[in-house]
Amino acid sequence: MDAAPPAGQSDTSQPSGSRLAILTLAALGVVYGDIGTSPLYAIRECFHGEYGIEPTAANILGVLSLMFWALIVIVTVKYLIVILRADNRGEGGIIALAALVGQSAVPKRMRTVLIVLGLFGAALLYGDGMITPAISVLSAVEGIGIIAPVFDPFVLPATTTILIGLFLLQRRGTRGIGVLFGPVTLLWLFVIAALGIRSVIRAPGILVAANPWLGAEFLLRNGFIGFLVLGAVFLVVTGAEALYADLGHFGRRPIRLAWLALVLPALLCNYFGQGALLLAHPEEAHHPFYALAPRWSLAPLVLLATAATIIASQAVISGAFSLTRQAIQLGYLPRFQIIHTSPTEIGQVYIPQVNRLLMVATVALVLGFRSSSQLAAAYGVAVTSTMLITTILFFAVARYRWRWPSYAAGLPVGVFLVVDLALFGANISKILHGAWFPLAIGVIAYICLTTWRKGRSSLADRLQARSLTAPEFIELIVGHPPIRVPGKAVFMTGSLETVPPALLHNLKHNKVLHSQIAFLTIVTEEVPRISRDEKVEVTDLGHGFFRVVARYGFMEEPNVPHILALAKEKGLDFRLAETSFFLGREKLLSRRRPALPRWRLKLFDFMSRNAVTATEFYNIPPGQVVELGTQVAI
Repeated sequence: MDAAPPAGQSDTSQPSGSRLAILTLAALGVVYGDIGTSPLYAIRECFHGEYGIEPTAANILGVLSLMFWALIVIVTVKYLIVILRADNRGEGGIIALAALVGQSAVPKRMRTVLIVLGLFGAALLYGDGMITPAISVLSAVEGIGIIAPVFDPFVLPATTTILIGLFLLQRRGTRGIGVLFGPVTLLWLFVIAALGIRSVIRAPGILVAANPWLGAEFLLRNGFIGFLVLGAVFLVVTGAEALYADLGHFGRRPIRLAWLALVLPALLCNYFGQGALLLAHPEEAHHPFYALAPRWSLAPLVLLATAATIIASQAVISGAFSLTRQAIQLGYLPRFQIIHTSPTEIGQVYIPQVNRLLMVATVALVLGFRSSSQLAAAYGVAVTSTMLITTILFFAVARYRWRWPSYAAGLPVGVFLVVDLALFGANISKILHGAWFPLAIGVIAYICLTTWRKGRSSLADRLQARSLTAPEFIELIVGHPPIRVPGKAVFMTGSLETVPPALLHNLKHNKVLHSQIAFLTIVTEEVPRISRDEKVEVTDLGHGFFRVVARYGFMEEPNVPHILALAKEKGLDFRLAETSFFLGREKLLSRRRPALPRWRLKLFDFMSRNAVTATEFYNIPPGQVVELGTQVAI
């Protein structure tokens, strides 16, 4: 395997000095919030959860060995060394990876299957975005019951209050408190490392758990029960997918440095410390994390743990917003209201509809499961499924886009598949214990994504069948010239070939045309960003007609005033204040044999009626917009 990024892959920037330190500190709070708070519940679930095993010395060492090698193989090798190589012009995440597959020389049928897999993997992340805040914050707040059992009745009210407050604050963005994310997470890592080292010093023999044979022996000795415990062992690597998803925000070097220098050592110290504690006091298996701390430090530790889990939850929520924005740009979701919460960072967005959905689902999870241990039983299936899909997509990119030899692509992927399938199988056993919930959310999200995509495609086909190509329309206009009134008009259209239906509708009923008319098509490419020089293309069609094609990446947001400013540089002088904008609004009708099943057609119609208007989404001055309605049967 080459040390340099493969051909066709962009190399991310390599910051150094103070910039590297700043990015590394920022990555702690955003990238590692989820995985960094796993010590709150991971070991507990192995010995006290739904499939908890007896905390004997052999079992403790075996579980620690499995955790140690899970962190090394999955996080360090798979994600940091291998998967981070697969950047799409600097951006990472399963959407970016699926886009790379679409650009690869993969056989057509295989490409379709892989893109569907990638879309389903992205949909599963919505389930993860609901359950992560619930289990993280609840596991931290449960510490107040350890301080004094009399506080137990207040755990659920306190957790729901914190979560509701967190979601209500999303509109304000993270700009103000975001600067605290890295330092608070850094303090958290130092504290959990210190607690772990304090325990390990008392029983240094626990370090023998780094021997991989102890993990293998644990699985062989305990058989099926040991296999089921893998579902709890997996909790130590939840959040690993965030390493890849946040690649575009920080780059490879800060993410790798933060893990190797800070996060991994702190996690290992704490996990081994909890193991050493259980060797001496197996009765503490109900909450070994808090048992590590001296009694006097429990109150500040609970407060710090709560702050750390809020940060972890914030990162997941922001990830759901980012994923939704990408899906909208790629045409898998209708237009939602997107609010920018930072004047300088384009990635900091707030989507009210998604925020409300996450808040309701997260609070319902807390009230429904009532304990972090019960929630842990529902955790893992969605994440392991996404990890498995990421491995499969990576193989396709390495083999068909970068042209790696079969052995170079197959050897690491084969190892990862064995691990991924084992963890996936162990987590599937949780289906009847709540794991159905994130899967159900993923299936619902996938249905919505594909319904919108297929519905828009069917609608575009019907509109195109009723329209004329630009040359046909101009020939008709030249032969039978209508009245041309002074002024400039922009007709937005999704087609690069035909005339906008709104234009034909306007001409049919009003019998007039503006003297200068532009057909504007906004195209989202399967790359994160398009350079300024390539963003807008203007073609003079003659007789006062122009075709404007604006190309954006899936991490960008189209803006019509900006498009007109760029078009002026290409020779099209349409001043914003002097231009009218014509938009089509379709009312859907069902044919006798509809293009979609009737239930999906109703879902598509519902999504269409609740979409944000093009005027608001594309930042068009509302006083200059004319909407023309038409009925379309699909």
